Amino acid sequence: MGADNQSQELCVPAASETGRKRVLVLGGGFAGVYAALHLERQLGRRDDVEVTLVSRDNFFLFTPMLHEVAASDLNASAIVISLRKLLPHLSFVEGDLTGLDLHTKTATVAHGGLDGHSHTLAYDYAVLAMGSETNFFGKPGPRDHTLTMKTLGDAMLLRNCLIDRLEEADADCMTVGGKNLVVTFVVVGGGFAGVETAGAINDFVHGALPFYPNIQHANVRVMLVHGGKEVLPELGEDLGAYTRKKLIEHGVEVRTGIHVQDVTATGVVLPDGTLVPTKTVVWAAGVTPPSLLESLPCEKERGRLKVNERMEVPGFPGVWALGDCASVPDLTNGGKPCPPTAQHALRQGVVVARNVCSALKGRPGKAFRYKMLGQLAAIGRRAGVARILGLKFSGTFAWVLWRTIYLSKLPRLETKVRVALNWTLDVLFRKDVVQLIGPRELDQLTLPAFPLSSRQQVRHLQALQPQPRH
Repeated sequence: MGADNQSQELCVPAASETGRKRVLVLGGGFAGVYAALHLERQLGRRDDVEVTLVSRDNFFLFTPMLHEVAASDLNASAIVISLRKLLPHLSFVEGDLTGLDLHTKTATVAHGGLDGHSHTLAYDYAVLAMGSETNFFGKPGPRDHTLTMKTLGDAMLLRNCLIDRLEEADADCMTVGGKNLVVTFVVVGGGFAGVETAGAINDFVHGALPFYPNIQHANVRVMLVHGGKEVLPELGEDLGAYTRKKLIEHGVEVRTGIHVQDVTATGVVLPDGTLVPTKTVVWAAGVTPPSLLESLPCEKERGRLKVNERMEVPGFPGVWALGDCASVPDLTNGGKPCPPTAQHALRQGVVVARNVCSALKGRPGKAFRYKMLGQLAAIGRRAGVARILGLKFSGTFAWVLWRTIYLSKLPRLETKVRVALNWTLDVLFRKDVVQLIGPRELDQLTLPAFPLSSRQQVRHLQALQPQPRH
């Protein structure tokens, strides 16, 4: 089911023709990468098995730190690592999964952009870790007039948008009312992504104002809109209330119990018809399973593939599903679906990899069992909130805890060193306000009629960065 304008290459030879078992891991997020890491350790040097990872990007992105890229606390390259470097003994295919046939055991992968082509990859065993997509709830307004925060391209694009707004608002031709419109930023969604993004935007914009003398702090308006009773509902009402209080103290306008009616080119429309004029809206109101799953002949639960406790897809031997795209029963919580968190995804990846190895030996796999240790969030101004092993933390200590734990979770020593150096520079120096792309290129990247994929955005942004002189 590839794109009509793409040529189709011949199917990769099946295992019966090569004598090798083929294991296909579809997805380069936490679930897919950690499954691939374990499979490489167990199978990477074997001649009778070939493991292939398929991902739309050729890097692994540490998504919990995305908001720090948007806030210029970290360089974009600090939280990514090459999949080819991370998995040197596995095969890798960069591309978009456009088709999956569980009956014929083939997957269609397209790459090369609009003028590209597609491959059909055969497999004996498949690990489905396709992640999730931003949920716009079927509304064209949010889809066409907002930024998202799921990919590296999203974070880089948001950072450049923030700087572009500051440059525009600092111009002498702007009236006070015009400045207020340009430097009004709205984040929709009060979960982890929304709260951390709102805090990051607030920190970055106010931290950059010393370079923009014509913009007053009073002109800047950062608003967080959340449909629930309290922000960060995953951490409980008490920590949610604390987070809301701290955000308000930091200058963020928090509105709870409000579901955005629409987003237009001129601003955000609230349920009572009020228009919040703004040129910058970040949509972080939730995620939804990939649309590709709809075509699969599998049982689903709220759009996610329903699997058993071993993460096997019923009716299709040799196929496992995990991470955000799967409804995995939580045996430590009465069989309810596991929450779509990174800590669950990476541990599911390890268990699935072990079950693949067991299947290759003709043995049954093991059930996934994991009890959540806790959750943390950074909320700006070197403050955070956390609930770990039932204990609650807040303030600067929680922020230090957030950085310490996530630094330890980063793969490879070089990634840890890069992040630590970036954090040190952020403490010593003011925010970097270098705009890597100008207004015209920025308009092209955000134009609804011609949206660019995450990979295209990143490549475009990287191409525009100044090159070192030799």
